[in-house]
Amino acid sequence: MVKVCCFFILLTGCLCFLSSFLVNPGPVRVYKFPYKQAGLTERQAAEHLLSRFSYGATPGQVDSVIKMGLENWFNQQLRSDLPDDSLNKRLSVYDAIKLSNTEVCRLYPPGFVIRSMAIKDSVISKDSVNNAVDKKAFNQQLQAYMDKKGFKSDQELYKQFINQKILRAAYTRNQLQEVMTDFWFNHFNVSFFKGECAQFIPAYERDVVRPNALGKFGQLLLTSAQSPAMLYYLDNFTSVGPPATTLPKPAVKPVKTNDPDMMMMAGNNNNAAVVPNNVKTLTKPANVNGLNENYAREVMELHTLGVEGGYTQQDVTQAARVLTGWTVYPISDNAYGSAMKGLVARVGENNLAQKGYVREGDFLFTPNRHDNGEKIVLGHRFPASTDPAVAYQEGIMLLDMLAHQPSTAKFISRKLAVRFVNDAPAQSLINKMAKSFTDHDGDVKQVLITMVSSREFWDKKILYSKTKSPFELAISSVRGLNADIKDPYPLFSWISRMGQKIYYYQAPTGFPDRSKYWINTGSLINRMDFSLALTSGQISGVKVNLNKITTQQQVQENAQAIVNTYSKLLLPEKKLEQTNKKLTELLNDPNLLVKANNIVQKEKTATIRLSEKTEAGAPGDMMLMGVVPDSKPKTAEMQKSNNDMFRNKRGAMQALAAGVIIGSPEFQQR
Repeated sequence: MVKVCCFFILLTGCLCFLSSFLVNPGPVRVYKFPYKQAGLTERQAAEHLLSRFSYGATPGQVDSVIKMGLENWFNQQLRSDLPDDSLNKRLSVYDAIKLSNTEVCRLYPPGFVIRSMAIKDSVISKDSVNNAVDKKAFNQQLQAYMDKKGFKSDQELYKQFINQKILRAAYTRNQLQEVMTDFWFNHFNVSFFKGECAQFIPAYERDVVRPNALGKFGQLLLTSAQSPAMLYYLDNFTSVGPPATTLPKPAVKPVKTNDPDMMMMAGNNNNAAVVPNNVKTLTKPANVNGLNENYAREVMELHTLGVEGGYTQQDVTQAARVLTGWTVYPISDNAYGSAMKGLVARVGENNLAQKGYVREGDFLFTPNRHDNGEKIVLGHRFPASTDPAVAYQEGIMLLDMLAHQPSTAKFISRKLAVRFVNDAPAQSLINKMAKSFTDHDGDVKQVLITMVSSREFWDKKILYSKTKSPFELAISSVRGLNADIKDPYPLFSWISRMGQKIYYYQAPTGFPDRSKYWINTGSLINRMDFSLALTSGQISGVKVNLNKITTQQQVQENAQAIVNTYSKLLLPEKKLEQTNKKLTELLNDPNLLVKANNIVQKEKTATIRLSEKTEAGAPGDMMLMGVVPDSKPKTAEMQKSNNDMFRNKRGAMQALAAGVIIGSPEFQQR
């Protein structure tokens, strides 16, 4: 009997063990989407799901989501563990996006560093930096110097980073993770426009934002606070408390507020772009004992509590005091990332932990810069202490406290609802999401499940109520046409032209997520220009084969059939009677080929004009001018492919039909 019992116990254990390999891990609760109660068909629901949680459906994807089950597809996206071999192959040519911050600083030093080194080595004169008579010769001297030293242009780093974002959005199978990466990057915004943080942005997105995009909010908040990109962007790397007069004699000399190691490059952003008066910009408060309140203010107003979160200016000041001493570990020997080099050298690398310093990757807590006095934030008291361990934990406790505030749950839930539901989400939905945020310790997956399981998400009134940003429009167009992106950078130029220069938004608010921000008369014209340029083959580096995504019935020159095909392909489940009628009339015009080629010439000119502009790079770091890799399209190559496209009427019909549909108001919605 004992043997039998043991056998069954062993068998049960084995089955449980094996089941852990056979069953994919998923969310902790079972849920069902209530789209039928909202009056939606399964097909409409699948299309809505894809429009909100991906960068747009690819041909046939609505059918595949229906086949696997809507909830199963969403679960799969929440796990974000689908293999991305095809995408990784495309990304393999971009070696810079894998580098650590230290490697980036060593291989891609900012322009001012190269100039300074070249002056020191007598390669160029100081007077020639801004007053070179022969700029071409000046650039050639610098390029030769860079080649000798093994340096690369930082513009190439930024270009690779921009390219990888476009490719990931277009081709990753883990679409929700990429959408959420974009959401959180915008929420915890940093910008190329601030030169101090520009070099650290690739690692910030790769190591901080993307891995935590579907995790716990508190972890994302902490890792963002400790990242060099954020520490430089909001100036907390310079923030110090008053001299520690109550401390025993320190092992190392206290750092004064005018120490060049500490203040190096703080706030040096003379070339930042002008932002409209109604857009929030960074402020530089009066420097009292080295205290900087920029990060403390934004972590409350923008990252956690929200502007109506119940904090006061006194809370901001006190929080800034709590976070004094949070800075950057010396990443390089020059420029940004070198500010702490002298201090670490004086203390000694092996003595840091013993002296109370805390290093987490490229983050460094320096106890001799911390304000050791008593602080009170949101009613929570941080007692005065001279213990370095207590000093560091104050900052951890502060961020954890902010992450768990009821105001934070509501603020983050509202932002998520605005992103995925509509510009004015129902308060009932926000309340449900905020409760889920609190109940599940800020678990983003659970908050998303609560949102997508609610009746408010499936309400017919909110279908197609969001307007695509320029980035979303470009990527959804590429995905909808199964386009092959050989060179992503021309797409970046078009996205910028349409009003969204990704990674360059200067204010810490990030791009506004509301329809009226993106849509005006000029932007609509640019969107239509982009659509026609894409479908007529005018965007260099992006290949569209319209024949591959249609069935054989469209081989004939049948305007009605072509219009119907592309309408169903690009706008499934939408009623387009009026649009299709007008488009069919256009395609039946006897002068169609003449008009089509006129459009092609217009778009070709626009594309070449765009390509002549240097887009990448942080202001203040551009010193090479002619050294930046040329991104002009190979116009002869382009013209040949375009002529092939418009050699017959059917080609013109297809290109115009697809272009007009992509440029239509219906496609602008998601």
